[in-house]
Amino acid sequence: MKRIFIFLGFVLFFACKEQPKETAETTVSDTVTEQIKKPSNTFGIVIHGGAGTILKENMTAQKEAEYRAKLEEAIKVGHTILNNGGTSLEAVEKTINVLEDSPLFNAGKGAVFTNEGINELDASIMDGSNLNAGAVAGVKTVKNPINLAREVMLNSPHVMLSGKGAAQFAAERGLEIVDPKYFYTENRMKALEKVKKKPDHPDAKSATSFYDPVIKNSKYGTVGCAALDKHGNIAAGTSTGGMTNKKWNRIGDSPIIGSGTYANNATCGVSSTGWGEYFIRAQVAHDISAMMEYKGVSLQEAAKEVIQNKLTKLGGTGGIIAIDHQGNVAMEFNTAGMYRATMNANGDLTIGIYKE
Repeated sequence: MKRIFIFLGFVLFFACKEQPKETAETTVSDTVTEQIKKPSNTFGIVIHGGAGTILKENMTAQKEAEYRAKLEEAIKVGHTILNNGGTSLEAVEKTINVLEDSPLFNAGKGAVFTNEGINELDASIMDGSNLNAGAVAGVKTVKNPINLAREVMLNSPHVMLSGKGAAQFAAERGLEIVDPKYFYTENRMKALEKVKKKPDHPDAKSATSFYDPVIKNSKYGTVGCAALDKHGNIAAGTSTGGMTNKKWNRIGDSPIIGSGTYANNATCGVSSTGWGEYFIRAQVAHDISAMMEYKGVSLQEAAKEVIQNKLTKLGGTGGIIAIDHQGNVAMEFNTAGMYRATMNANGDLTIGIYKE
């Protein structure tokens, strides 16, 4: 009997010793959760439709109204999804679909032409909850490349597919396939012809002192979206037709995770637009997230430092839109303009085109 009492005493002693450890673990876990916890019921969405030499004096009232109306239509699609409790991934995909289906933007229906007079489309999407991502490059017959990027992310073991393989995967997944003629628009063809007449366009040389908006914008375009849903998850996506007169199956930053698209629940979601070669070299989207994570700066501080300082010093031009895990938004660019819009949980809508 004495041995039994001694044994019970040891059990009670060690049980009591373990209790503080459980409390400590709970405290640490709560602290980590608190660091990335967002305000209750907070959500938001932000989009872009490309950056470049977008000047009010070059824009008719009718054309400006068309851009503003399409930006509003697109962002309200995503906002409705978020407001109804939908996921950030769904909001990003469906919002970008609206922009891809419009000939106003350099993505999907409005994609620019390559040197060979065809359309080669790129897109990427990323889930900030698990850092899963999908991307496609050089697709020619997929109506909505952002949908294919999401299929790559969710239903393949890969991150990026390109060319014929991407098209084959799209067909296997049942995505909408169109005749390449679907992407033809008269104004994009005229832009290609105009760029080809310039012997020193940006594809050929590094000089950027062009006054013709068509020539100067030949390297810009792209549409993108970043969203935070009510569940605290962030997603971002980007879709583009690339650079006017591009050659050799050139691929820009849009399908490259970390350059054109990045999302992380602990920091932010980012979509880029601009001169892709520089966004690749600077890893712009990931750099903004990294500055927030490692330096503890705000989203706006990080975006400003990367776009106005790092990218500019490198010689790159363009911009980003981003949203953090608290619902704060950044729309930073170093060009004359960027098509952009944002909506918060209260339904407040902001649309911009020119530098303010």
